[in-house]
Amino acid sequence: MKEQTLLEMKNKVETLGKVTQFLMQENKQLKDLSVGTLETVKKLPGYDKAIEELKQQLVKESGEAQEANTGRKIIE
Repeated sequence: MKEQTLLEMKNKVETLGKVTQFLMQENKQLKDLSVGTLETVKKLPGYDKAIEELKQQLVKESGEAQEANTGRKIIE
């Protein structure tokens, strides 16, 4: 291979490495933000009641989905 081509490939690999590092850092920041938001929401009044309602709704919807045989995988 020509030296020019090798240098271009090296630069592209370095750029991809930098982008990967940036995305990993961004992912960690988003995780921290989402965990903090969840912990804040858990402290709000009515959280336990809302969770129970969501569970009941999920059970109802999953039952309807199974009856309709939509072919979707139901997550339990």
